[in-house]
Amino acid sequence: MNVLITGRPGIGKTTLIKKLIERSSVPCRGFYTEEMREGGHRTGFLLRTLGGAETVLASVFVKSSRKVGKYGVDLEAFERVGLPPLKEAASGGKELIIVDEIGKMELFSAAFREAVGQAMDTGRVVATIRSGGDDFVGRIKQRKDVRLVTMTLQNRDDLLEDVLEMIG
Repeated sequence: MNVLITGRPGIGKTTLIKKLIERSSVPCRGFYTEEMREGGHRTGFLLRTLGGAETVLASVFVKSSRKVGKYGVDLEAFERVGLPPLKEAASGGKELIIVDEIGKMELFSAAFREAVGQAMDTGRVVATIRSGGDDFVGRIKQRKDVRLVTMTLQNRDDLLEDVLEMIG
């Protein structure tokens, strides 16, 4: 069963993913994102793979035709660093496939959409996913092999144990 975690920005979805990676008894593969800060201000987002690679996903300093707010998205870097772990995990193995996140920046990539579909076909995905979204996001959320969990202020402290139980 795939587990998708949704909730408002800043609620703690990435923090939950990091704790899940630490506590899971099953090996994990994939990536998560973190804010980049300079002088107390957010300047962008860094993508880190669980294998140790990292790249800038989006930044105020990236010049790109693909933008989310003030952040230019470096699609080439994202596909070069973020997609291989998803594709490798989907092609075999028993690892949990971590995707943080299925969001606006990542969804600029058609190759990412395809990799997410293949990963979800394994039934081993734990991902954060944006609220709302386009047809692709809606289809992902409605799959029969998906458990959609909404993180709120009320449940976020207990959600880690719930998700660990869901993935067995």
